[in-house]
Amino acid sequence: MITMMVLWAIFSFGIHMFVNQLNAIKIAGFPLGFYMAAQGSLIIFVAMLFWFAKAQDKIDRECGVAEEE
Repeated sequence: MITMMVLWAIFSFGIHMFVNQLNAIKIAGFPLGFYMAAQGSLIIFVAMLFWFAKAQDKIDRECGVAEEE
């Protein structure tokens, strides 16, 4: 849980705090700060959702409270 919260904080606040420095880097003609704010953070959040769901399912199975498939 702590790992997920740290990653969430980094991609919610950390990336956006350094957007001016990241804008100096260009990817496909777009500034990296713009890309991370518009797409990068959202992609990471979706990946985190799947990772968290898988980890929670593992915990549920270990504790014997998993849902039947």
